[in-house]
Amino acid sequence: MNTDFVEAMRSAYRTSAPSVAPLMEGFPPPAAQRVTWHNFMTPPHNRWAFHNLGRIRPSISVPRGQAAAGPLPAAGYSIADFSFLSASGDDVSLADHLAATHTDGWLVMKDGQVAQELYANGHGETTRHIMFSVTKSLIGMKAEELVQNGQLDDQRLAAHYVAEFEGSAFGDASVRQLMDMAVSIDYDEVYDDPDSGSSHFGYACGLTPPPAGIQACQSLYEYLPRMRKRGEHGGFFHYVTATTEALGWVMERATGRSSAELLGDIWQGLGCERDGFFLADPWGRNITGCGFNATLRDMARYGSLLLDRGHCQGRQLLSADAIGAVLAGGDPAIYAANESFAQWSPGASYKSQWYVYPGEALLAVGIHGQYLYLDFERRVVIVKQSSMPVAESILDIDTVRLLRALVRAL
Repeated sequence: MNTDFVEAMRSAYRTSAPSVAPLMEGFPPPAAQRVTWHNFMTPPHNRWAFHNLGRIRPSISVPRGQAAAGPLPAAGYSIADFSFLSASGDDVSLADHLAATHTDGWLVMKDGQVAQELYANGHGETTRHIMFSVTKSLIGMKAEELVQNGQLDDQRLAAHYVAEFEGSAFGDASVRQLMDMAVSIDYDEVYDDPDSGSSHFGYACGLTPPPAGIQACQSLYEYLPRMRKRGEHGGFFHYVTATTEALGWVMERATGRSSAELLGDIWQGLGCERDGFFLADPWGRNITGCGFNATLRDMARYGSLLLDRGHCQGRQLLSADAIGAVLAGGDPAIYAANESFAQWSPGASYKSQWYVYPGEALLAVGIHGQYLYLDFERRVVIVKQSSMPVAESILDIDTVRLLRALVRAL
């Protein structure tokens, strides 16, 4: 085992979050404690912002409907003393991992009963937390349903649905290639480079303001047609958030409805406790690649829906065929060829915006520590909402190890 890797991981566990003055308290809050559009993605401001984004950025509601909230009964046992084998070779407790990964909310549900539910850092049952790229998976599952019911043809080119894609990276990519992240595109998902593809994506979303000297697009509708190819499509896995946005636009044109409306068909039947919401770009478009916000419990309800093959409280809210198609997974060899992803989640494949352990489990992941893990064999749902100070961490490898080990223990 690489000694530098082991020491870096051990160091990450030893480094605790610094104490900070309360954020956003006072009328107005002191400047040093104020969370704004300009600082909400950076620590320590993100620790408040990630479960208060409706107060900072424009949003589009996904209504919960009028039904009473569905029950989430407590299980009759505890998992508080659980520990797992870290990639460092050390035995790490669940509590230490949750603390080291700046966990705001953590919920474990087995057979429809809540075995553990924890909150920290001002987060709580009624607050909604950004899920970042877990959003992709919600969109991808809906796209798979549109394919299964014939509203969307996954073999057609994206330009068939969105004429504006002609000549762009997406124009001659199939809808299936959008769904499975197989689009060859001149784009880099580098979060700490202000001129990277992902940074320009963030400016077009309205998530972050562009720094001086950088020309940014005003909307995703303006940004996406400007993206260019870098090779031929298909036969590989290239994770690009903008590709999900292109898929969302295709879905809008195919159905005449926004992604918020499409997801709302599900949300209103789940028995949610609160409305969900998407962040909106500067032209009022829902950000389908990373913008969904929901309570911890409502994300668990969505996970339970998938375990129940789309059936909830006497209604079929999501196609069982779509869930089955995603759970079948993609080509493991294609996923394994992407070394960094394969190291993080060995044995997985990728299908319709989900990381898939074929026939066994689905995994959805967002930057800064957001997770939704569903084990179909053992009927376990795990949701993790976090405010890690960096988008990607060495501890991300251990989070997947923890999820897999805990489910097996249950």
